[in-house]
Amino acid sequence: MTTGTTGTTDEAPLFGPESQFGAFFDDPRWALAVIRATVLEAAHPQIGAALADNSTFVAHPWRRLRNTFLSMRRMFDADPAVRAREAARLNRLHARLSGYDSRGRAYDAMDRATRAWVVATLFESAVTMCRLSGQPLDQDTMERLYAEYRAFLAALDGDAGELPEELNDFWRYFDRVVEDELENNEAVRVILYRLFDHLPAPALLDGAPTLWAAGRAVVGPLIGSITVASLPEAYRRRAGLPEMPGTTALMQGVYLSAGLTRFLPEGWIDPGAIIETLSLAPDSDDPRARTVTALRAGMQRASALLRLLTPWSGGSNPEPAASAATGATGASRRSAEEFFRQVLDQTGDGHLDWPDLAAMARELSTRLDLDEPDETRLYDAFAAWWRELQAALDTDGDGRVSADEYAAAVPSLAGPALIRVAEVLFDATDKDRSGTIDADEHRALFRTAFHRDLTATTGGTYDRSAFVGDFLAFMSGRRGNSPYDPLLADA
Repeated sequence: MTTGTTGTTDEAPLFGPESQFGAFFDDPRWALAVIRATVLEAAHPQIGAALADNSTFVAHPWRRLRNTFLSMRRMFDADPAVRAREAARLNRLHARLSGYDSRGRAYDAMDRATRAWVVATLFESAVTMCRLSGQPLDQDTMERLYAEYRAFLAALDGDAGELPEELNDFWRYFDRVVEDELENNEAVRVILYRLFDHLPAPALLDGAPTLWAAGRAVVGPLIGSITVASLPEAYRRRAGLPEMPGTTALMQGVYLSAGLTRFLPEGWIDPGAIIETLSLAPDSDDPRARTVTALRAGMQRASALLRLLTPWSGGSNPEPAASAATGATGASRRSAEEFFRQVLDQTGDGHLDWPDLAAMARELSTRLDLDEPDETRLYDAFAAWWRELQAALDTDGDGRVSADEYAAAVPSLAGPALIRVAEVLFDATDKDRSGTIDADEHRALFRTAFHRDLTATTGGTYDRSAFVGDFLAFMSGRRGNSPYDPLLADA
């Protein structure tokens, strides 16, 4: 069986639009398969620990979806140079993720057997999605798809040796891991019972919280139940995951309905365009933003009508106005706490520590498409900033910063290390090394990284001090409605 990157002369390439994976990429069933695969990945002790400590998928699920989608598309690109560059980026990212779980067990995102399990869950879930939707893969197609996924692993690890070479041996490998290694850990429980129940609205629906909450209350538990029903029976039994009566029939109905989209005209479903549209900010310069703004206005009216029909009670009322003596201080504190929650607490655990700042570095590196050495410079600058924050704000010595500790000492945030973060970003933008960012560089930075279109400063340039000043004002929580908001604060 061929596991190379080009395939034999009478077969379609293993990568690119002619691959079997390419045929699945625009398939709505793929969304269900990826959720299922994510649960199986999280159930692995090493992956579950890494997700619990470092992932932002709870606080920023839409951003994580977008980044994962783009990464998968690059890893299956027809151009070997695109695949190699993305593999190098992923390897740098994973090399920074290691530690110990709550039981003292070590985890390392570069562990080859663990990385092979991630690829295995994607392949097995693709096969399962076809079977559940009434379109099971024939043996030849399944063999072909397996060759593509082994080639994907080889692109990451240098070879595919951690996955069995033959498909028949793969199923024995998969069953063994499910029965002997997977567990019902915190990451699995968060995905199944918290993520969908508390899923924040994407930018498109941000202006209609009531409408979003009403829909989420119905769809969230439904997705969780369908996902549980689709998991291997051996894992459900071992993890003690309950299956509600009728869920299996519901799951099959959803997969079958999603499978009917194969009858739609080609090009009607473009997941990339859908994800980008959901992520658009209303004031983006993207032409699609005008349509998004109109849709948001309509949904806000629908949300207002829903509130009139089903008024909220009690706890959702706004807080009473602060007294004259404490109003300004109270407003400032609430603003600091809001910034802490929306921007600094990237992992959504209620505290600020190194994984939060590492997540910021990852997102900035991804959006700006940084290579070495700029990527390492950015991580090092964020690490130095974390050391400064810990020394200045961690008053109880627990190794992390709470929202109260942050709100009490906001001015301490803009130290020398944070200036170095801003300087790295400036250098990454100043492509011609002129010492200033011209109008084109300025617009390119904010369009690419922040989905904003800004007017250039007087004279058509943006110097280092102005750039650094703006970034410090944002990261210390002193400036609202900043162009940096969609980068670090969007869901």
